[in-house]
Amino acid sequence: MEPEISEEELQRLYKIMLLTRSLDIRGVQLQRQGRIGFFISGLGQEAAQIGSAYALQPEDWILPAYREVGAMLVRGITLTQLMDHYFANAEDIQNGRQLTNLFGVRAVNYVTGSAPLATQIPHAVGVALGAKLRRDPIVALTYFGDGATSENDFHTGMNFAGVFKTPTVFFCQNNQWAISVPVSKQTASESIAIKAQAYGFEGVRVDGNDILAVYRTTREAVDKARKGGGPTLIEAVTYRMGPHSSSDDPKRYRTEQELAEWQRRDPLTRFRKYLEKKGMWNETSEKQAQDEASRQLDEAVKHAEKLPRPTIETLFSDVYEHMPWNLEEQLRQLKTEKQGGTQ
Repeated sequence: MEPEISEEELQRLYKIMLLTRSLDIRGVQLQRQGRIGFFISGLGQEAAQIGSAYALQPEDWILPAYREVGAMLVRGITLTQLMDHYFANAEDIQNGRQLTNLFGVRAVNYVTGSAPLATQIPHAVGVALGAKLRRDPIVALTYFGDGATSENDFHTGMNFAGVFKTPTVFFCQNNQWAISVPVSKQTASESIAIKAQAYGFEGVRVDGNDILAVYRTTREAVDKARKGGGPTLIEAVTYRMGPHSSSDDPKRYRTEQELAEWQRRDPLTRFRKYLEKKGMWNETSEKQAQDEASRQLDEAVKHAEKLPRPTIETLFSDVYEHMPWNLEEQLRQLKTEKQGGTQ
């Protein structure tokens, strides 16, 4: 059953998917050119990210892993903000102190990610429990990969959420590989979704390359959580078509045949064909959308690259809301040394 989404919104979702893919390709290029230091690819996972984030309300919270650029764009985080972050410049709201994509914006309830696996999962349960205690009808959705389900924090978070029936949606992007470890060596369970049964709540498996199926499944879980029905674990079966990160070479652990098989299930191709069949998209629309994505990326890169790095003073001023006396003293000493020409 197709969800009720207007033609305009369906087109907007596809444009976000296309922009996410374009940003991913540009990010890899920028890193290989030495213009940014690091990049984390989400190629092939656009439907899982965008379909799930679209199911949320603005007041809901997202606690990401490190691959969810599509969710960022749905949430309203801009290309300029992302590029400032990639280039770690003076306008990066995190002052250049986070790896690429470990980005958060408090104004849109998008929590800063962290490199260790699964740490965001108990945090999401805590956010949801706090909302429940305040009788605030919000939902916390947390993203993680198949590899994270082997971490202690996954089981801790799931157990706590089940016991206290927190309004949490656990969204696992099963992209088949935890860096070089295949999912077949990650778990002996018949699926990841089935693990929810051990903690007393529902687990659902969905085609993670079908944006409408992802949206419908996530919307049902979100609505249930908001009405007091407790948590849901969603396993979105998808595939990481690119490397784990710019430091990874996937050719060392997976075959070209496997990649080709999943490329035939490309979520952008599937959704574009769906829109074309409905008479909502054509070659002209595609070219216009691609040209617009390139233009936006060009402008964001140009803006970000011309800005200087954050000042060294931000090492002191951006730690506490009110700087303690010992940091004030260290900052004064640093300024004195800089004025004297010492390093």
